[in-house]
Amino acid sequence: MTPGPFIDELKQRAAALRGHVVLSEGTDDRVREAAAILERERICRVTVVTDPSGDPRVERVAGHLLARKPEKAGRSMERARHYASQPLLFAAGLVAIGEADATVGGSLATTADVLRAAFWAVGPAPGITTVSSAFYMVTRDRGVLSFTDCGVVQYPSAEQLADIAVAAARDRVRIVGDRPRVAFLSHGTRGSAEGESILRVRAALARFREIMPGVPADGELQADAALVAGVAERKAPDSVLGGDANVLVFPDLDSGNIAYKLVQRLAHAVALGPIVQGLARPCCDLSRGASADDIALVAAIALLQSSHP
Repeated sequence: MTPGPFIDELKQRAAALRGHVVLSEGTDDRVREAAAILERERICRVTVVTDPSGDPRVERVAGHLLARKPEKAGRSMERARHYASQPLLFAAGLVAIGEADATVGGSLATTADVLRAAFWAVGPAPGITTVSSAFYMVTRDRGVLSFTDCGVVQYPSAEQLADIAVAAARDRVRIVGDRPRVAFLSHGTRGSAEGESILRVRAALARFREIMPGVPADGELQADAALVAGVAERKAPDSVLGGDANVLVFPDLDSGNIAYKLVQRLAHAVALGPIVQGLARPCCDLSRGASADDIALVAAIALLQSSHP
């Protein structure tokens, strides 16, 4: 698959939502150009934040921040107003109070700053305690694959792995529009190896099946058993996936990050992301090297995350 058709379809589905995105770093020329792209292509309504201090909605955002985490605001409305006047927190707060559907930031701010604002204003989705990320790998031969987590949780526990998989499965339906088929990856397949990491993956699979029993999932699987029908038939003949996984859950950040970069560079896949997942409302991060087109595309993806299939 070439990325063009998928990206075009993604934008069309985002536009159909008639949503509203807040871009939190309006002092960046790329962000203003991205806003122009979004409006020109009629993907969504856009609010570009520069200095929120004079916006009347600061008061509502401040009240929300104070109510959510009074200790962070010093239990003071005055302090809460100070924080609510900061662009990242203001943008995330607008999403939290229903004034917008999604926010995108990180062209200037660090990932840590973007996530801190999201945690305070929005928090994790119901049933999720671990916020993570995914790359959507547009490949030539296998369509779009979700790689998760490749950017946030370094050494996930079994419970965190299950959370990561649940968030990725939910977002896949919204962003790609197909049925998730989840593989928990490891260096062994179905008992061919043992060890702590294997036990952790097995426990994560069991937990995932409790949370999402209707989603096909299997593990522990080596990558070839997850992706190649002939290999799956030999190594895991009773697997519900049959070598046709489309969500790959990596056992740690090292393996996930290495894998997506190898596939991107050697197989010439297009890597869309990292897309933050597991939040109650979409607050997406950017690479600080992002172009205006990249920012507009992440905004479209964030809108799709806000939908409820």
